[in-house]
Amino acid sequence: MTPLSHARQIVDTMLGYLGFTVKIDELEGPEGPTLQIHTEDSQLLIGRRGATMEDIQYLVNRILQRHIPQAPRIRVDIEYFRSIREDKMVEMAREVGERVRATGQSQILDPMNSYYRRLIHNVFVNDPEVQSVSMDEDARFKRIMLKRRE
Repeated sequence: MTPLSHARQIVDTMLGYLGFTVKIDELEGPEGPTLQIHTEDSQLLIGRRGATMEDIQYLVNRILQRHIPQAPRIRVDIEYFRSIREDKMVEMAREVGERVRATGQSQILDPMNSYYRRLIHNVFVNDPEVQSVSMDEDARFKRIMLKRRE
């Protein structure tokens, strides 16, 4: 059994015990192995700003690591919420980057977790004019400053 199908079984069992009827697709993409969950109760599983979905992903990966220590990290997405959110964040960061490029003034983005910060940093890693810098050293949700490169 592959780690992805094992993770699928974990999610199916967990959500089944909670009373959810779901259809789970196993996807291999550029972001890595992903479980795409489809359900009528998607808003309940996504939670406020994706918090419940993040918790489900955390639990699935913890259980999977206990069973298969070398298993890759599995992404959990519900009704493409995570994919859409990532696309919106990258688009917003590009727009802010264009403002920094045009005005020369630094801009600070909203606080975000490490996964989303990495996503934003990757947008500007090869940009010749704009760079991204993490701020708030001891916070879990840090801010990113976009500024002109020296």
